[in-house]
Amino acid sequence: MRVDAHHHVWELGRRPQTWLDGPESAAIRRDFGMADLAPHARAAGIDRTVLVQVLPDPAETREFLALAAAEPLIAGVVGWADLTDPGAADTLARLRQGPGGERLVGVRHLVQGEADPAWLARPDVRRGLRAVGAAGLCYDLLVLPHQLPAAIGAVRALPDQPFVLDHLAKPPIARGDLEPWAGRLRQLAREPNVYCKLSGLVTEARRDGWTVADLRPYAETALAAFGPERVMFGSDWPVCLPAASYQQVVEAADRLTSGLGPHERALVFGATAARVYRLPGETASDTGEEPT
Repeated sequence: MRVDAHHHVWELGRRPQTWLDGPESAAIRRDFGMADLAPHARAAGIDRTVLVQVLPDPAETREFLALAAAEPLIAGVVGWADLTDPGAADTLARLRQGPGGERLVGVRHLVQGEADPAWLARPDVRRGLRAVGAAGLCYDLLVLPHQLPAAIGAVRALPDQPFVLDHLAKPPIARGDLEPWAGRLRQLAREPNVYCKLSGLVTEARRDGWTVADLRPYAETALAAFGPERVMFGSDWPVCLPAASYQQVVEAADRLTSGLGPHERALVFGATAARVYRLPGETASDTGEEPT
C-alpha cells in the first residue's frame, strides 16, 4: 500500500481560511476537494491517504471524518481537539462515535502559531496529550525549529504516546542553514516514540527555483536520524502547489530516497504510515514489526 500521509482539503464558502489572505497564497485561494486530488494521487500510484486538519475547529474534524467514511482514498484523518480543555477525552470519544469516527487516527494543533515556545510544556496541554494517548491516537507535532526543545520535552514526558513530526519541523531550506535545526532534530529522533514526515519541504525552499539538491541535506539528515522505519512520505497538497505540483513533490521524494533499498523505500512510501497510524489494509505482520 502506497500512502500519502499528509494532505488537506478545504471549501472556502463553508470554512473561510484567513491564512490564505496573503499574496503568496493566491494560487491556492480556491476550493480543493478529493475530486481534485484523486487523479494526481492515482497517477503517482498512491493507494490511500491521510487527511490532516487545517483549522482549529471541531466542526471541520467532524466533516473530515464524514468525508473519509464516503471516500475510499482516505484511510485516516488527523483531526483537531482543544488539548487545553479538561473535557478533551470526552471530545475525542464523541468524534469516534460519529460518522467516520473509526477513521480518526490522530490529533494535531497548530503549535507553530503559538507565541509561547514552551506551549507543549504547559500542564493543561500535557493533560490533553495524555487524553490523545489514552484514546489510542497519534499526536502530530506541527512545530518550528525554535519549538523543537519543547517538543523533545513532551515526547520524553509521554514515552508511551506516539508522536509524528510534520514537515521535519520546517527547516530553513531557503537560507541553506542546517544548524541548530539538525542538532535538535537528531535529539528528537533519539526518542523511540517519535516519527517524522518527509513532507512540506518544497514550501520551505525557494519557491520559484528550488532543486532536489536544495532539499537533500535536510531529507538525508532526517533519514539518518530516524531511519526509514520511522519516516513517512506526505505531499502537503494543496499547500505545496505555489512551489510544486503533486507529481513534482512525489518525484522529489523518489529522488531523495533513491539511495534506499526496495524494502526501505516501501517503509517510507506506505508501511511506516500504515503501521504508525494503524491504517486499514495493512497489519503489523505486513511490515514485520509490532505496532506502537
